[in-house]
Amino acid sequence: MILRNGTHKGMPVRLDAALAAEDRGSAARVSRAAALLAVLTVVGTLGFAWIEDLALVDALYMAVITLSTVGYQDVAPVTAAGRIYTVVFIMVGVGVAFYTVVAVAEFMLEGRLRHLMGRRNMHRSIESLRDHVIVCGFGRLGRSVVDALEEAGSAVVVIEAEADLESQLVQSGRLCVTGSALDDSVLRAAGIERARSVVIATPSDADNVFIALSARELNPDVAIHARAETDAGSRRLRLAGAEQVIGVHAIAGQRIANAIVRPAVVDFLELSRVGGEAPIDLEEVRVGAGCALCDWTLADLVGRGVHVNVVAVRRDGKTQLSPAESETLRAGDRIVVVGDKENLGRLATLAQGSNAAEAST
Repeated sequence: MILRNGTHKGMPVRLDAALAAEDRGSAARVSRAAALLAVLTVVGTLGFAWIEDLALVDALYMAVITLSTVGYQDVAPVTAAGRIYTVVFIMVGVGVAFYTVVAVAEFMLEGRLRHLMGRRNMHRSIESLRDHVIVCGFGRLGRSVVDALEEAGSAVVVIEAEADLESQLVQSGRLCVTGSALDDSVLRAAGIERARSVVIATPSDADNVFIALSARELNPDVAIHARAETDAGSRRLRLAGAEQVIGVHAIAGQRIANAIVRPAVVDFLELSRVGGEAPIDLEEVRVGAGCALCDWTLADLVGRGVHVNVVAVRRDGKTQLSPAESETLRAGDRIVVVGDKENLGRLATLAQGSNAAEAST
């Protein structure tokens, strides 16, 4: 697996099992305390009813005001046995009541503090990212994109408006920002100024166009990949600055048709599937400034132990298919190659620029 682009300092850590165990322990303490308090209230009610010959309502009232330590007014024990029972009940019951209050307070405060600390750590992790990918929308399409990018080793931040999905994202170890990508502050919280790409995967063309305009305003250099539901939406997204517009239904239909008409071609293109386990892969590598590949010809690759087939070279917005072996590589070139994972990994290492090499040391 090749780390082609932005990663961050330590991928997000999954929810710690020890913290989860602490949460379960706190909840169990609250449950035990509540059950004990309920049992004690029943015992007190029955005891007062029997000793003082009170009605159940008066006996329950006596038990509650005793446990709450608010004192007696209209109902009070009058017999010696009742008073002795009250003393014992107070000694046991007040302790149980205080234990219950403390357990509940501890459970609420710990949960709140842990939530706040988790948000702060999440914010710090996102602030440390450079050249990451922002995915707007965690529906079926967004989830597939995130899974594929993570398999490829890319750092990803998810923006999701549904607060119910936040716990799911956090527990799965993903960096996320809860809110609408229509809001500039949410895009900034996801690090739009430092991102290399943004994927807009919401089901609304109108929202996607607005998000694309906002992303382009906040980061003129970010690559925008957007979902479109209609032809009009595709046209407007391109006008809004999206480099790639994906018509999900159209692409799915073309893929099915191609699998029927030209299955061998589809099998070959499967090599480019992100995170695939095939021994041969189709990969894109960017030649970094000051890297070892600069000024090499394509023939030099094999001569220096990098056994890959170069399918295309993209330079200055133009793609050259089947380039000649005498073609010289320059900084900023994007080369599309086919090869095994070992040689592709070697090529990716050679393609790292001086800035990337310094960052990795």
